[in-house]
Formats: sequence, structure tokens, C-alpha cells
Amino acid sequence: MSPPTSPEAASREQVVAAVRAAVPRLRPWVRTTPLELDPGLSELTGGEVWLKLENLQRTGSFKVRGALNKLLCLSPDERRRGVVAASTGNHGAAVAFGLARLGIPGVVFVPEGAEESKIAAIRRHGAEIRTFGKDGALTEGHARSWARRHGRIYVSPYNDLEVIAGQGTLGRELSAATERHDPGAYGAPAGPFDAVVVALGGGGLAAGVGAWLKARHPTTRLIAASPTASPVLQASLAAGRILELPSRPTLSDGTAGGLEPGAITFPLCRDLVDHHVLVTEDEIRAAVVRFLADHRQVCEGAAGVALAAVSRLAAEEPSALAGRRLAVIVCGANLGLGTLHRLLAEARIP
Repeated sequence: MSPPTSPEAASREQVVAAVRAAVPRLRPWVRTTPLELDPGLSELTGGEVWLKLENLQRTGSFKVRGALNKLLCLSPDERRRGVVAASTGNHGAAVAFGLARLGIPGVVFVPEGAEESKIAAIRRHGAEIRTFGKDGALTEGHARSWARRHGRIYVSPYNDLEVIAGQGTLGRELSAATERHDPGAYGAPAGPFDAVVVALGGGGLAAGVGAWLKARHPTTRLIAASPTASPVLQASLAAGRILELPSRPTLSDGTAGGLEPGAITFPLCRDLVDHHVLVTEDEIRAAVVRFLADHRQVCEGAAGVALAAVSRLAAEEPSALAGRRLAVIVCGANLGLGTLHRLLAEARIP
């Protein structure tokens, strides 16, 4: 079944143009997050592994880039009518953050069983929260239909050009750092990245970052990492069509769930992603704990997926990484305290 209002397809060129327009629009609202060398992963791979620390972004996630870019593009009439969003947490918090600052009314739909700490973040920003469905794709379809019936603007977590463009500003920051144009970055690699690793959920991050980086540096490879418990977009890309698949519980709740039919991220990711990596729950947990131990910072499960992918690649294809320069997007920090306590209690820390 198609969504009530299907977004128009977007080309790479359109995404790049939209990212370029989003950069000055977002500058007063989002942080240029640090880019730091990870000594442990660099030693493991035999190359350079740089971490783009979006866990330090406002609302604790990259999602604020796409949500704010979309909200800032709304007309006065659209702002007055209000906004509807659907989210497992981070996108909802990002939308709520923007609504509070721009004075826009809004409703955020969340699936049953969403991480309570992320729901609390949405609530703190003052947005109305409603619950629907047990899978993110069902929640999105309901929210889009509800928005149409009530004359409101639906802000998708990924299936929207302006949202993708907002996420793509991360790619612009990565390229600017390598070109020595970004004084906000903490340190900078000596040249363009050979590859960039992103966690793959709905594909908005991969599409935005991939389109920008490949326009600037065509040889940069885009590596998309997914949890084995919920690899819906990865499996869909392998099948050549969007699949309806069940998702098992995963620490990477930010990437879990299905895709809207006709999602514009599907053809973009099909053309932009060069390599896919699947990681287990044990690998995700280990990566989150290792990041805390090495950097004294918290990251969430989706960020752990991207970090774990580097370790898996180093084990499976060591020659492919040796001497290479990688960037890993640490996409968020929103890990519940109860979950963090459990991970530390179970961890085997040397």
C-alpha cells in the first residue's frame, strides 16, 4: 500500500543542491561537531579511523539537522497549521526541539515499546506524544495519514528531501575538514576519506552524506552498517525492492523497523552505498562499551553499529583497510541509563 502522499523522487544532484542551501540555514541552530582520531580503531585497522562525534550534537543526535532544516523551510501558513512526526525517539526529540524554538504546534507518534529515555526527551521539549503500532513503518504510515486528515505537515524521519539535505550537512562538514576549510573541527585528516561508515536505518543519513561526499570526492566509498536483528533497508536493497520484514529486538533501536513504500531513500542508497556490513548484538554492545572506555563519552546502539562495523571489517578484510583513512559517524548519544547500567554490568572490561 502506498503512503497517502508519496514524496517525489530526488536525484543526487538535487540532494547536493539542497545540502548546499541547508548549510547556511542550519548554521545558527546546530553544532559543527568534533572530528577526532580513534587510536584504538586506527591500530586495529592499520590505517586512520576518525570519529565524527554527532553524539555531542544538540538533542544528542544528528537527527536535529534534518528535522530543523525541514521546519525552517515551512511557510508561515504551514507553521501555523502545525506539524506531525513519527519516530522511535531521536527524530521525535529533534522535531520537538525545533517546534519549541520556532513556536510551531506539533504531535509526535511513537511505536509501542520505544526507548523510554527517548520518549522523555520528546516530552521535555513540550511536544504532544501519541502511540501507535509496534513497528516504525506502521507508525510512520499512521502519522502521515493522520497529518493529511488534519491538514498538518508531516515531517518524515528520512523520506523527505529537506530532511535528507539536513543530514547531508554532516557530509559537508567531513569534506570541509579534509579540505582544511573548517576551523570548527578538532584536528583534521591529511586528505579525503577513503571511506565513510554510517549506520543504516531509513537511509536519510546515508543518502545525504553519500550524495555530498561523492560529488566532492567520487572515490570515497560509503559503507552502510546494519544490525542483524533489523536489516530491513539492507535486505530490501539486496532484493531490489522495499520489503516488509519483521524486526527483532536490537540495541540499535534508532535503525530498527521498516520503510515506507516508495521511500526516496531507497534509490539513493541503492546508487550511493558501496558496501554493506551486518553486525550482531554482541558486537554492538561491545562497541558501545569500548567507546565509553576509550573516549569517556556515551553513544547509543545505532552509533555502536557503525563502530562495530569497523572492527568486523578489520577482522574479515584487513587488507582492505590497511593504510586507509576512514570516517565513522557516531550518530547519537541517547542511551537510557538503565540500558547503560546493564551493558556495564555485563561487560568484560580488561
